[in-house]
Amino acid sequence: GPAPTCVLGIDLGTTSVKAALVTGTERGLALAQSCSRETQAHSDSLEAAPQGMEQDVQKIIRALNECLAALPQQQLQRVTHIGISGQMHGVVFWKSDKGCKWSESGTGPAFEPDKVSHLVTWQDGRCSPTFLSSLPLPQSHVSLATGFGCATVYWYLKNSPDFLKAYDAAGTIQDYVVAMLCDLKKPLMSDQNAASWGYFNCRNKSWNTDILKKSGFPVHLLPEVGDPGSIAGMTTCAWHGIPKGAKVGIALGDFQCSVYSCLTERTDAVLNISTSAQLTISMPLGFQPPEAPDPSSAVTYFPYFNGDYLAVAASLNGGNVLATFVGMVAQWTQELGLQVQESAIYPRIIQAALTQKHSKLSVHPTLFGERHLPEQLAAVTSIGASELSLGHVTRALCRGIVENLCSMLPVQHLEEMGVRRILGSGSALARNEVLRQEVERIFPFPVVYGKDVDAAVGAAMVM
Repeated sequence: GPAPTCVLGIDLGTTSVKAALVTGTERGLALAQSCSRETQAHSDSLEAAPQGMEQDVQKIIRALNECLAALPQQQLQRVTHIGISGQMHGVVFWKSDKGCKWSESGTGPAFEPDKVSHLVTWQDGRCSPTFLSSLPLPQSHVSLATGFGCATVYWYLKNSPDFLKAYDAAGTIQDYVVAMLCDLKKPLMSDQNAASWGYFNCRNKSWNTDILKKSGFPVHLLPEVGDPGSIAGMTTCAWHGIPKGAKVGIALGDFQCSVYSCLTERTDAVLNISTSAQLTISMPLGFQPPEAPDPSSAVTYFPYFNGDYLAVAASLNGGNVLATFVGMVAQWTQELGLQVQESAIYPRIIQAALTQKHSKLSVHPTLFGERHLPEQLAAVTSIGASELSLGHVTRALCRGIVENLCSMLPVQHLEEMGVRRILGSGSALARNEVLRQEVERIFPFPVVYGKDVDAAVGAAMVM
């Protein structure tokens, strides 16, 4: 018979891009091929340094093109649908008729960014609590935070208004890619991404345009909003061998797609630790979020699929804390006149921590604050002279990351919601046995680790 059709799933992450080809089998969907490339897209923020956190869109798209070029051509030619997810909250600006240039590559036509700004990511810290408190109050169940798309636009409006005049379109990085593939004159955004920008009412699925207009916000930059799982358009030309006319889904949130790739039972909780960390559970059918947020609450309600919501403890402190610790160790050794690569430090500190099962040392790891407590920094307590080894410190740091997440969505609440099992996912959890030990020590549920729990696969499955 004819060769089976394929669905391409793409995830545009904080540190890497992943592409996954999913195909239908008699036993359901199966991952046929996947490819991942680090973007190395971090870029200095000229206007908002040192709090700014930006990425070079050219480098992100280069990594995406490399991923697709590495996938088998004969399977790409059978792609009928493309699902795209990516990092939420962030914003990139472009000129709608000059957003990219198409050219011939080794594997067929591909696009490169043209009149496009840097991506201001979800990790951006330019909007101080004082600045945020000066903005109009959103009509939304989500508290506004730095790194949110609308907050970043307000920052430019106040600090660099000429910057915005160069562009007439905006979206998340995944919305940008969908707009380029389908040649959308106006970007289209799912309610998952819209909710992550702030100033979006999930109940009536509309932007707070009246509130925004009154304060001079450039509402023409806001994308139109559609349902996750719907089709945004079709590819306007062949792309790395993918036929012209392939259906492209509206761009999705990476978190929702990660959950979608593994969540089968409503009694499962999903624990993800990668750059940041999240613990999530499904809300009962028919749940509607409150009219207004509780600013002190650590739990946010994310729009999911088919009108459902997830309760999410979204911590800003995950693998990025361990990466900062490793960077500090590398810097110290360099200052002592020694050279040790960061990649060599990771396995050694994990090995050292595996020999230290117990430590009285207590690390509160909120180096990057939390959205509900933006000014809270990290702390180390109960420091004893006998517990200063790398093993003790690494063990305490890993425990602190898990305990911090557990404090945001406590075990008692999980039990009340009927949770019976935890699905563990994310690159930091996959690579770090100490983190996994601490998860199993702190949560009184069976923990299952999913090898293929990822947003690229989830984005394909939605299609």
